[in-house]
Amino acid sequence: MVSQKVIVNNPSGLHLRPAGILCKEAIKFKSLITFTFSGGTANAKSVLSVLGACVKCGDEIELVCEGADEKEALEALVKAIEGGLGE
Repeated sequence: MVSQKVIVNNPSGLHLRPAGILCKEAIKFKSLITFTFSGGTANAKSVLSVLGACVKCGDEIELVCEGADEKEALEALVKAIEGGLGE
């Protein structure tokens, strides 16, 4: 299991479009990918779960990847989030 904290920096947080981009990236990997935010846990491969976390701009989430390709998954997701998820 690997994890890393990252700040969501896109202006409107994880609304529908960036949530979809995050899920699309997460689905590429075999590992279980979740993130914790404000005491809860969201499945990064589920758009509804990501949207339900209500992550806003400037919020810190902790990505957690567990599985065969966990390191690659964590690197790719951190890069996507730091890159603004298409915004």
